[in-house]
Amino acid sequence: MPLRKPLRPGPSTRPRPALRSLPLALVAAALALVAGCTSTTAPPVDRSAAQRTAAAVDLGQGWDWNTQSTALDLGVTHTQDSLDLAEPTAARERGTAILKDGSAVWQNVHLMGFGTLNPEPSPGTYDWSTLDSRMNLVKSTGGRTVLTACCAPDWMKGGTAGRTDWSDLEVSPQPQYFDAFASLVAATVQRYPQIEAVQVWNELKGFYHEDENRWDYEGYTALYNKVYTAVKAVRPDVMVGGPYVVMISLPAGDPNASSELTGPWGALDQRVVDVVEYWMTHNVGADFVIADGGTATRDGTITGTVADAAGKYADVDRWLRGKTKLPIWWAEFYPDPPPGVDGGASSPASAVATLAAVAAYARTDVSTALLWGPQDSGIPYASLWTDATKPDGGQPTPLTPAWRWLVPRLAKGGMEIGRSQTQPLIAFRAPDGSAMIINVTGQEVPVAGQEPLPAWAIAIRDPA
Repeated sequence: MPLRKPLRPGPSTRPRPALRSLPLALVAAALALVAGCTSTTAPPVDRSAAQRTAAAVDLGQGWDWNTQSTALDLGVTHTQDSLDLAEPTAARERGTAILKDGSAVWQNVHLMGFGTLNPEPSPGTYDWSTLDSRMNLVKSTGGRTVLTACCAPDWMKGGTAGRTDWSDLEVSPQPQYFDAFASLVAATVQRYPQIEAVQVWNELKGFYHEDENRWDYEGYTALYNKVYTAVKAVRPDVMVGGPYVVMISLPAGDPNASSELTGPWGALDQRVVDVVEYWMTHNVGADFVIADGGTATRDGTITGTVADAAGKYADVDRWLRGKTKLPIWWAEFYPDPPPGVDGGASSPASAVATLAAVAAYARTDVSTALLWGPQDSGIPYASLWTDATKPDGGQPTPLTPAWRWLVPRLAKGGMEIGRSQTQPLIAFRAPDGSAMIINVTGQEVPVAGQEPLPAWAIAIRDPA
């Protein structure tokens, strides 16, 4: 099959190098205590000692707690390789078991690219084969279905009908074909009644005015309005949202930095602010607002612990809530480990950074957050199972047990999210008294009367 995963950097994002992570041993689901360091594999953890340590952490005095105000649905976005039938059977079945076991409320599939072929290679000629396969995967694993309405067939963007040039995947459709693209999206939601939500386009790919150094928010919003109208005409029950712009962080003093939203993590790019404000003013309707972005500034740095860096997500959420009452969705999020610490599927630091982001969402009225690439694809961020294109793949990662513990509890609501005032710890506490405690640094954290919590520890403890 041709390469269909485009390079992610554009005017909005910094490169995400392709690192290949090593498979992991199985992780215990009842109590996940993952320890690691910057570049070597952590030694085996004594589970009984880990349980005693987690149980001894005082979650009362010296903690700041917030209770969920909105139920948070965690989900995944399937990318280039994601439990496809061509993968080794045993590896695919292991990954499928993880996905099926409550690892996602929502599962997101792209219209074209990121694992699916061109659905309309020529006008009126359709190829639904790979979309059928991905939709069947979502249905068979019990997920709710999101469609990302991206990307566009070549003939809609100046290419030749009947041909697909995957190097042009990120090119936007030409304005005269906006109606044709909207019709394709409408045909897709009609073909797949399981689709409940549509995210319009992806990171404004192709919508950028190089000569003006700004996003083409007028063009994007025109396309969005066509898609919204076409989808609602055939499936008024389907939720539609945008603008799916990357919330770029810039260092202080950058000429494009906004004064409207700043924090220890940097400043939001003013060009992003302009996109959001134009779309909110000129869209013909919306059921949710979509954000996307990482914790690092454009020069690749984060400030403080991964929990401090995740404060960016909370600040953006509050800023969005000040502009709209629509539900907030994070279509993609990329929490970085500190400089010098390896990231990736096998990295405990990446797992912890991801959980710190989820904690920020749970504190600040986010409705949905989608993990990009649940199958390890070599990018330096967390995933839920190792590369299932390999015979020994499909194994749990450091994130897996924690994510599976969180998904049903955050979706139900009523969770408390805490942060220690004196130690580098965050925690989730469920109404039944069970809790997950996370060390957000690469140093051990002392616990009175017990062994310390290891670096990047994730500890799940039973109700008291």
